[in-house]
Amino acid sequence: MAEPTAMGEAAANPLNSYEREDLSHYASIIPPTRPSLDRSRGTSTDEEAARHHNYQPYHSAPAQQMTEKQGKLGAAGADTKQDYKLVEFAPGDPDDPKNWSKAYKWYITMVVAITCFVVAFCSSVVTSDVGGVQESFGVSHEAALVPISVFVVGFGVGPMIFAPLSEVFGRRIIYGSTLFVAVVFIIPCAVSKNIGTLIVCRTIDGIAFSAPMTLVGGTLADLWRNEERGVPMAAFSAAPFIGPAIGPLIGGFLSDAAGWRWLYWIQLIFSFVVWVLITFTVPETYAPTILAARAKKLRKQTGDNGHVTEAELDPRPLKERLGVFLIRPFQLLFRELIVLLISLYMSVLYGLLYMFFVAYPIIFEVRKGYSSGITGLMFIPIAVGVVLSAACSPLVNNHYLKLSAKYNGKPPAEIRLIPMMLSCWFIPIGLFIFAWSSYPHLTWVGPCLAGLPVGFGFIFLYNAANNYLVDSYQHQAASALAAKTFIRSFWGAGVVLFTEQMYDRMGDQWASTFLAFLGLLCCGIPFLFWKYGAAIRKRSKYAYGGDDDTTDDSELEKARGPNAPRHHDLEDLRRAQSYVSNP
Repeated sequence: MAEPTAMGEAAANPLNSYEREDLSHYASIIPPTRPSLDRSRGTSTDEEAARHHNYQPYHSAPAQQMTEKQGKLGAAGADTKQDYKLVEFAPGDPDDPKNWSKAYKWYITMVVAITCFVVAFCSSVVTSDVGGVQESFGVSHEAALVPISVFVVGFGVGPMIFAPLSEVFGRRIIYGSTLFVAVVFIIPCAVSKNIGTLIVCRTIDGIAFSAPMTLVGGTLADLWRNEERGVPMAAFSAAPFIGPAIGPLIGGFLSDAAGWRWLYWIQLIFSFVVWVLITFTVPETYAPTILAARAKKLRKQTGDNGHVTEAELDPRPLKERLGVFLIRPFQLLFRELIVLLISLYMSVLYGLLYMFFVAYPIIFEVRKGYSSGITGLMFIPIAVGVVLSAACSPLVNNHYLKLSAKYNGKPPAEIRLIPMMLSCWFIPIGLFIFAWSSYPHLTWVGPCLAGLPVGFGFIFLYNAANNYLVDSYQHQAASALAAKTFIRSFWGAGVVLFTEQMYDRMGDQWASTFLAFLGLLCCGIPFLFWKYGAAIRKRSKYAYGGDDDTTDDSELEKARGPNAPRHHDLEDLRRAQSYVSNP
């Protein structure tokens, strides 16, 4: 029996990724005959396709995929039908993003990583002068913190929309449009006359800026194969943590010199630069979108409307498909234990990072009397830790490749957890040091250097978590990462509002110790999935199963129901079904 073709990262989409009841619908629209099929692969022929991918050279397709003049399929598999020519990537196809040169793929990777850095920088730079906002608008300190929180809330809301949309319309249009909106709405923040304007525009900015943060994982899955993705993912993973560490450093000195409004003007400058780069120099990377453009061009050039992509085998209207795609991140978050617990762990880490934006001013400004600029310097060890761990990523990737070879290039996703299990201890160690060296009469060195192991642990954990989610849910990578970002961002937004009260009531030392114990508790999560992750994925409706994601034809026949017409090759049924939930 034919095997599913790899297309982008959606290779061999699992049959169990959608409810079995829907198979009867797809079985009923596929005719029981086997007319001829051409595969539009540039210069590749059907014989090449069969040789490279073990395809049967003949398939049928629902006629309702074609134009009106060619008729529609009648009820119960009537004979009204038309041959189709499947448009897909040939082996070594230069249009396949995975076949682009490494230099070009690295350029795209660095552009999207820098974009993530700028977005993270914009989230934290304004923490340098909360007092300036409080004084300008005559509001409480808590109210002045709200623009920070709503920006992070936007980080959680946006991905639930933009990630699925990117899997329908492609990555490029989402990158360009959302960044443009974000750039525009920074301007009213800089010139705002009241706290309401600042809060509303920061909310819009947070939602718009969230798209790059969640689409990068999908972009890297588009560009890099499994065995290559470790180092590029590290570059992406470093950006969300270096940005928040550099933000207070630059913002502290800038606000001291020019006031809080310049914290927004610098955001505008950085954001405009990355918008230009990503809009005008980064092409589309999502394979189904590239193939759809190729099929459209072939239809126009040849006048033959039989040129279709695998995605177009899904006969449902766009509105119905979007309904599935928009709820997919929520389904992954609340139905998948792996997504839920990894998201909770990343939420704790993200919350710790944003707690530092409040805790550092408490320890260094309030207790030790330092200026905002000097307090910003205290974030440097966190950035150094992140850079050091990112520098170690080639070693981690080489170790992964060696383990991958032992599994003939198809290792289980749990192999990605090894760096996570080793580095999870750095977070509580750094927090314990920060807690008990933060007395006002002690030197600044202790709490400052405590950020080094924390930053070192952040990137290893974040990188491993992203790789584990992408490997576990390859065909829905963007939606899985969106689910993680959703819960992570809401927690990060909340902790900003209560961190000051927590330190006041628990005391500096015990508040930080509480955070250390929370990080220690989370250390059990990677060990849990190391032991039970494979079994959990095997029972999952959405997890990616690789070449094992095939189902016996007898099971498909049962799913179709007794009244459905028989189909002698169920590959088209499996293909059409795979795009119900996977654009």
